[in-house]
Amino acid sequence: MQKTNEKTLINFSSKTWMMHCLGTFMPLLLVCAVLFFFPAKALSTDTLQDEILTAIEKKYTGTEFQADFSQVSKLEALEVTETASGKAWFRHPGKMRWLYLDPERHEIITNGKTLWIYRPDQAQVMRGDAQKFFKAGAGGAFLSDIGLIRKNFTIQLKAATATHATLLLTAKQKNPDMVSILIHVSRTTHEIEQATTRNAYGDTTLFEFSNIKFTPTDASTFEFKIPEGSNIVEMD
Repeated sequence: MQKTNEKTLINFSSKTWMMHCLGTFMPLLLVCAVLFFFPAKALSTDTLQDEILTAIEKKYTGTEFQADFSQVSKLEALEVTETASGKAWFRHPGKMRWLYLDPERHEIITNGKTLWIYRPDQAQVMRGDAQKFFKAGAGGAFLSDIGLIRKNFTIQLKAATATHATLLLTAKQKNPDMVSILIHVSRTTHEIEQATTRNAYGDTTLFEFSNIKFTPTDASTFEFKIPEGSNIVEMD
């Protein structure tokens, strides 16, 4: 039997020898073919998703961190886009401080129980129940208690590469303030670099985090003393 092409001429002296070779190498070829055409079977989507979630939980649960942030908010009905930036601090569970530096300075502070929104230019402090405003994970609150993700959200792995993964978190309980969160995670550091929240009206808020540092923060960071002469507005 002969096979001729432009590069090589191979002579087979025995049909029996050829059949022996096929019998020897065919199982190996089949295995290679299975691995080539079905690589995802080596690590299922569910397994990969759980692996990524576990890494995030290990990184964030019981820890505190700070980061610079930029924010893009889109109000669907009004067709308005607003941008802002500043610094944020988080401590598990439920403690946050957002310092907005641009376009105007104001702060959002919570110790997990009380929420304060301070606008120094207006000498105004809005005060309310943090659990009421943040219980659905709105306002980036899910970052201060990452352990509640599996409890409060249905999770779907949307994309994954060697360096990053994207997870869609859909709220299990209906809440107009929080329908879903799309998070973009580094698979190298397991840090959440982007988070996009969406409410029932189609409004979205994109947070991008940089200079993320997992370092201790003074407890006073998450408390607020109302300046004298401030106009206090109680939020229902």
